[in-house]
Amino acid sequence: MGMSDIIASFIKDILDQTNGIAELQRSELAERFKCVPSQINYVISTRFSPEHGYIVESRRGGGGYIRISRVAGTKKQLVMQMINAAGYELDVSTASAFVSNAFNNDLIDRRDAKLIMAVLGDNALKAIPTELRNSARADIFKHIMINLIA
Repeated sequence: MGMSDIIASFIKDILDQTNGIAELQRSELAERFKCVPSQINYVISTRFSPEHGYIVESRRGGGGYIRISRVAGTKKQLVMQMINAAGYELDVSTASAFVSNAFNNDLIDRRDAKLIMAVLGDNALKAIPTELRNSARADIFKHIMINLIA
């Protein structure tokens, strides 16, 4: 298990113990894991982003903190959070994270996840010019998610 996995697991454990909200100090985490603060930033930005089902707030400075909140709520609220977080463009990697999050939160089953990723993949969108695919992918993703809650 790599350092990023260990840090992510530690943060997830805190979230589990605190009903889905954790306030952390970057410097304390870096000291605890004997790593540079940028390693903490990397873990937070790659593992605790909106597409993974988290909201991250940050306050810098001496008393600064990072507040990570696990998005919870009804099926409709979770779907709306994903739609809002998707934005106007969506690359394959981010789409995959959203679909994985939807699966992990029991919004879709494994078969639906595979079908959604097939529709959002570059092979399915090859008739669309490369520079427009991320925009089309975002629109398709949003329409699929809206139909999940309709």
